[in-house]
Amino acid sequence: MLVNGKEILIEAKRQNKAIFHFNINNLEWTKYILLECNKLNISVILGVSESAVNYMGGYNTVVNLVKGLIKDLDIKINVILHLDHGKSFESCKNAIDAGFTSVMIDGSLKELEENIRITKQVVEYAHMKEVTVEAELGAMGELKDDQVSFGKLTNVSDCLEFVNKTKIDSLAASVGTVHGKYTKELNIDYNLIKDIADSIDIPLVLHGGSGLSNDILKKCVLSGITKINVNSDLQDAWSKGVRKFLEENKSVIDPRKIILSGINNLTKEIDNKININN
Repeated sequence: MLVNGKEILIEAKRQNKAIFHFNINNLEWTKYILLECNKLNISVILGVSESAVNYMGGYNTVVNLVKGLIKDLDIKINVILHLDHGKSFESCKNAIDAGFTSVMIDGSLKELEENIRITKQVVEYAHMKEVTVEAELGAMGELKDDQVSFGKLTNVSDCLEFVNKTKIDSLAASVGTVHGKYTKELNIDYNLIKDIADSIDIPLVLHGGSGLSNDILKKCVLSGITKINVNSDLQDAWSKGVRKFLEENKSVIDPRKIILSGINNLTKEIDNKININN
């Protein structure tokens, strides 16, 4: 069932459990993420970046794909369809109007007051449509050319002001992780996670969940993280399966067989991540 996820995240926060956001990139990823999470009987957030939306054909195509798979595969779990890192009010509105049940407006690179302004605009429109809103504060780190830029950690007082003024449903804060799959150890500020989580009454989101061990992810959840975003780990697992298949089956040209050759690795990675809740 396609839902907005607000109550699911609130309940997970109360129980100190993680809800996973897995990015989808095509039909096959969407299908097998849904099937695996349905088998495990866990709610899932399907994250879709703007670039993935464009790749798959548009907001309406993504919504109809997800709705069709939920119906045809008889998916029983709660599914949240989420725009990941929406860059503008217009992109969030387009997602909402198409049927997304959750959106993220990312104004983290803007000054605080401008971030508040654009986030409030999205919240006002989304809440009229019963769509939940995630926003980001602080500058997340990035991985470029194997060099890690740690960004700017979030200030607790700014979080309080931001949440109170925007009325968002969840907050992505910069606490020492980076986007992308990094190879260098990060200095995650668990005390900052706890201070923020204790200061606000909405779920806290961890971006950059790929590349972190399950022990680190568990510690993040125990410190106050509720939602964990994962994309690069799935891409890494899937691509390794595809490369191995192509090396061993050089005569195969059927794109279905090629794409599906990475799915087993992808579902194993999902299972591995979900284990942090056990």
